[in-house]
Amino acid sequence: MNSTWSKADIHMHTTFSDGTATVREVLEYVVERTDLKVIAITDHDTIEGALEARRLAPQYGIEVIVGAEISTLEGHMLALFIEEPLPRKRPAAESIAAVHEQGGLCIAAHPYGILVPSMGRAGLRERYSGAQREWPLDGVESFNASLWLTSNNDTAAAVGAELGLTLCGGSDSHHLATIGMGYTLFPGQTAEDLRRAIITGQTLVEGSYWGWGRVAEVVGLRFKREMTQLTRRALRPSTP
Repeated sequence: MNSTWSKADIHMHTTFSDGTATVREVLEYVVERTDLKVIAITDHDTIEGALEARRLAPQYGIEVIVGAEISTLEGHMLALFIEEPLPRKRPAAESIAAVHEQGGLCIAAHPYGILVPSMGRAGLRERYSGAQREWPLDGVESFNASLWLTSNNDTAAAVGAELGLTLCGGSDSHHLATIGMGYTLFPGQTAEDLRRAIITGQTLVEGSYWGWGRVAEVVGLRFKREMTQLTRRALRPSTP
């Protein structure tokens, strides 16, 4: 790899959606435990965590892209470089148009994952193809570290290459230990360099899978978090 290339993890979650780590914990982990130069916070259907991360980022020397994992009617989509929240459960074509209106980029998330809502299984190949593209995506997540069937990523990479879509990688991290396990390599060091690389198709994708041990850890952390929240609600004084 050329030394002028950098790593970006463009798919991760915080406690603003279903992640188990706070924004500060994520930023601290990225700086102390990884060699990532750029990250995107992509909580489900909200940009609140990403906005907080971008505000705090200068304290940590990391660049943060404001993003979200949008729940479209046809599957999940990463919206990157956005400034305004987007409604959930809209047709993917409408969500893509709304992201592009903000100057953002659209990446099909885990497009052939079988246990998550995925655009590949809703006709990505057909809806991206043709003169009038119904889904004018900017890229496809060809490596998602959380998927337990490696063939799902293989299919995404093959279809992405066939369609000429930029290939991207992300960890889909929901807890600290999995951050950076999937990533996008790009020429340069900044978020703007990454944007340019996605637009021009100058990316490489690498990573390793979570594995069952980390999946179990995520489940345990989520259970602990939910039980803590239930206990707090139970102990909260009732109002007359």
